[in-house]
Amino acid sequence: MKINFIILLMYFSFSSYAQLKNGEPIPNLKLNTVINAPVKAISVGQLKGKVVVIDFWATWCGSCIATMPHLGQLQQQYAGKLQVLAVTDESDKRVRQFLSARISKLWFVVDTGRTLSGYFPHRLIPHTVLISPTGRLIANTSPEFVTSAVIDSVLKNQEVHLPVKKDFVYTTVEDLFKTTFPTADTVKQRFVMEGELPGAPGLSTTYRTNPAWSGRRLSAINLTLPALYNLAYGNVPYLRTIDSTRRSNKTKPYRVDVITQYPDSLLPTMQRELKKRFDVQARMVRQRRDVYVLKIIDQQKFAKITSNTSGQRTYMASHGAIDQQAITMADFTEFLESYGINKIVIDETGNQTKYDIKFTFQPENPQSLTDVLTNMGLQLDKQQREVDLLMIYEL
Repeated sequence: MKINFIILLMYFSFSSYAQLKNGEPIPNLKLNTVINAPVKAISVGQLKGKVVVIDFWATWCGSCIATMPHLGQLQQQYAGKLQVLAVTDESDKRVRQFLSARISKLWFVVDTGRTLSGYFPHRLIPHTVLISPTGRLIANTSPEFVTSAVIDSVLKNQEVHLPVKKDFVYTTVEDLFKTTFPTADTVKQRFVMEGELPGAPGLSTTYRTNPAWSGRRLSAINLTLPALYNLAYGNVPYLRTIDSTRRSNKTKPYRVDVITQYPDSLLPTMQRELKKRFDVQARMVRQRRDVYVLKIIDQQKFAKITSNTSGQRTYMASHGAIDQQAITMADFTEFLESYGINKIVIDETGNQTKYDIKFTFQPENPQSLTDVLTNMGLQLDKQQREVDLLMIYEL
């Protein structure tokens, strides 16, 4: 089953510990890898006397990175009274790469074993934990709710009440879809549309690796109406969308499950059902745009890319990494557009061979991706081309 992460806020946190409740003391956990701090390791107990903010994040999470200036400002404002710990399960190397391009006053904790996550279970990031100077849990919340007024109240030993961040608990993404849309393999067709699943991520699947559903079923959880239209028109990338709808349509999430008897009816059915329910329409248009064209500049280097032999298509991609098998250069341009340069990318290599491509780069350092492509014998050139775009508008 291929999973499309429309909002990249997934964070798998499996807990073998008892979840702490508000008011309970925090165990004296040892943080063995601390970066950007005067110490290389520290225990939670050593921070008693200070307000502690634990912020779970990742380098690929744009929402997490966007909150860091806010947390950094709090750290500076309450120097000596507050300690922010930015916790990730990514490697020490990856965090140092990130910090080489971004200046921060925060302490960064590498927790590859997810020990801290075990005490503060969550599924979506950013996820923020507020701890009192006496070492007791105040709240599991979101970073925007931890304000200077809140810190002032905590320092004065006043009671604070923050919105609780409750994530939807599930074991695997596959189980999440099965639980949300239970159905027998014998179902020939249906269309189900429901409201938000609170605490769950925004994602979709086309069941490509499931023989029972491949090509004739599409499911989505917590996607906005424009995102659903993107899917209905063939998973049109965000950058190739012209969205002129109201803010409410851009923010309200829905759940959708579409099953058709034949694959060629799947997308038309979804398009038709969406148009029946909303005063929102969509159509494809063609416009001239600035794009980046992928070209082969060194045939010898390009010939060294590993050709696929297994015939098995895989789909792992994130901001800063790709590990995919049996992909064409056209598939590769989709990765570059969505997870690489965040610009429209067009394949003009003229190559149809399927490859196995795996590498990492630093999204915060664009030159790192350029270097990877050069080593592959490839280059991105900025040019203008006629591009198919999805226009979403209101009647």
